[in-house]
Amino acid sequence: MAHTYTSNFIHCIFSTKERLPLIPADRLPALCSYFSGIATGEGLELLRAGGTANHVHLLFSLPANIALATAVQKLKGSSSHWMGKGFTWQQGYGAFSVSPSQLPEVKAYVDRQEEHHRRQSFEDEFTSLLRSCGISYDPQFVFG
Repeated sequence: MAHTYTSNFIHCIFSTKERLPLIPADRLPALCSYFSGIATGEGLELLRAGGTANHVHLLFSLPANIALATAVQKLKGSSSHWMGKGFTWQQGYGAFSVSPSQLPEVKAYVDRQEEHHRRQSFEDEFTSLLRSCGISYDPQFVFG
């Protein structure tokens, strides 16, 4: 797109179906590398990927010509297939815009997921992010 300039940084979070611990610790680095390959192939710049046994965090730059829903669908669909038979992501996701000035903090946050989740569950983390971003949600349906 000529003369189109954007700065769209997205912190995306999604969990395994029913938040089951389906991501073995020894496969997480390979999964993050796979996300990087998907992102590159789809025209996204993946700045960070991390997570735990039941969810992932992706920080990426979204170009102007790609819809957020399309980007997430490509990331989830390809990685689900790569993880193998019986692996499924939850239906939805959380996606939060990130100011360029906050990129170092979000990168560090993604890098510290294992440590972070010794103190806080995924459910508490996710609803806390929703609240801090002013996103309304129904507690009965937020996790599907």
